[in-house]
Amino acid sequence: MLDQLHIENIAVIERADIAFGRGLNVMTGETGAGKSIVIDSIQAVLGGRTSREIVRSGAEKAFVSAVFTGSGAEQWLEENGLETDDEELILQRRISADGKSACRVNGAPVTVGQLRSLGSLLLDIHGQNDGLRLLDESRHLGYLDSFGGYGDALAAYSAVYDEYTGIKSQIDALTMDELERERLTEDLKRSIDELERADIHPGEQDELNARRELMRNAEKLTEALRGAYEALYESEPNAVGLASDAGSLAKYAAGLAPDLAEAAQEIADAGFMLTDAAERIGDTLRGLDFSPDEYDALENRLALLRRLTKKYSVADENGLLETLEASRERLDTLEYSGDALIKLKKQLAECEKRLLQRGAELTERRRDAAKRLGERIAAELKYLSMPSVRFEVDITPLPRFGAHGLDSVSFMMSANAGEPLGKIAAIASGGELSRIMLAMKSVFAESDPVGTLIFDEIDTGVSGIAAQRVGEKMASIAAKRQVICVTHLPQIAALADTHFRISKSEAGGRTRTEVTELDRAERVAELARLHGGDAVTDLTLRAAEEQLASAERFKSERL
Repeated sequence: MLDQLHIENIAVIERADIAFGRGLNVMTGETGAGKSIVIDSIQAVLGGRTSREIVRSGAEKAFVSAVFTGSGAEQWLEENGLETDDEELILQRRISADGKSACRVNGAPVTVGQLRSLGSLLLDIHGQNDGLRLLDESRHLGYLDSFGGYGDALAAYSAVYDEYTGIKSQIDALTMDELERERLTEDLKRSIDELERADIHPGEQDELNARRELMRNAEKLTEALRGAYEALYESEPNAVGLASDAGSLAKYAAGLAPDLAEAAQEIADAGFMLTDAAERIGDTLRGLDFSPDEYDALENRLALLRRLTKKYSVADENGLLETLEASRERLDTLEYSGDALIKLKKQLAECEKRLLQRGAELTERRRDAAKRLGERIAAELKYLSMPSVRFEVDITPLPRFGAHGLDSVSFMMSANAGEPLGKIAAIASGGELSRIMLAMKSVFAESDPVGTLIFDEIDTGVSGIAAQRVGEKMASIAAKRQVICVTHLPQIAALADTHFRISKSEAGGRTRTEVTELDRAERVAELARLHGGDAVTDLTLRAAEEQLASAERFKSERL
């Protein structure tokens, strides 16, 4: 649940600390007092879109912090490499005046996308526009599937559909007209012939470049090596001869003074090393006999490799070899595409049969769920003062199977006795849409893992007994999870477990919005204001007291 909300410099809210409680939390206040700003702040700290306009005028930055308890987000935190706290989950977001944003979870920096992903697990916000979503029939299938509890059937269908689309893609890749096939075949043959004639070897360019660098410096290298060879072996005296003489003398001395044995051995080893070095230098000198023809051949080979890597857009010889292998495989595929197409089309037909079978099983599950969903929502709507309502989930077959099955789903209703069923968009009023959405949320809440629901003025167009029933339904939902509601209706506000008043004032030439948790006496006064506006009398106060007492009796007896 959302335990604490801290707001700084968001629009007209300079600073506010809100301690939400369990059950039903209600926020009331005059139009324009800032109730929507509180909801905007919650959306911001959950990763919603923001802009620099949200920052209070004159402030450098805005800041929102939300503390959740019992969030159940341990798996998300583990998957994202963040530390878990068994007690609290802290979300923070800072928005600077230039529009930049910084987000943190439990003190660790995260992206806005990560914050949004986590927020979707913690809290669900429903506003007036959610009623409009009910008019979008493309969403109705998703509503039904989320209720149905047949994830196994959906997964089975999706697996076969993915297999079907994969085979279809292979067929599409092989299907082309004859002229295009011939052109591509000739191109591949030319590429294969060119790369095979090049006789490419891995690492060849590095070897050739090293050889070319050696040839470019042959004169200087020969001079240096000849000087070293002469000093080691040919000059009089030379290093090898001197080391040999020194070794003989040291060996003789070691016979007279045993402590010198190690030194004598080291001199002997040095002599062997010098001899070996001289021989390797001599071999290198004899191999430095370069011919102009070799250098030209080397340059031509490097030029060929450069041209090929550029032509085939690869980095080196490995890329050229990979291109050669891919071209061979593609040519084989083209040459045997006729056989491959026959095989793939047979696989596609078999896959389509399985797809239709899985789709039929899914349709059967949907029809069962549709009957249950229609009955449940109709019952909820009757409780919400729509006694003559009929609500049905219509399932019609698609002309051809799709990614989500064989079905098209539409919600149908009749609001009045004797009237035929019709599409919600053509029949439901604004107040009816609000109640339909609330009825659906009441039904879906049973399997929804999100712990906090926010209803932002979804009571628009609702009044009288219907408003009373909407409030009772929210209180019923709040018996199982936390509910936060923004409302103008006293019937709903009276059922609150925690009641906040949002008020606006001016001080020092600036407008400020304040959030105040009300005690019982203050709640009575606020209910009276909701009933009578500024004209609060003893009569409206007594009516508000009676309404609050009635709401308390309802909660104690029914919830």
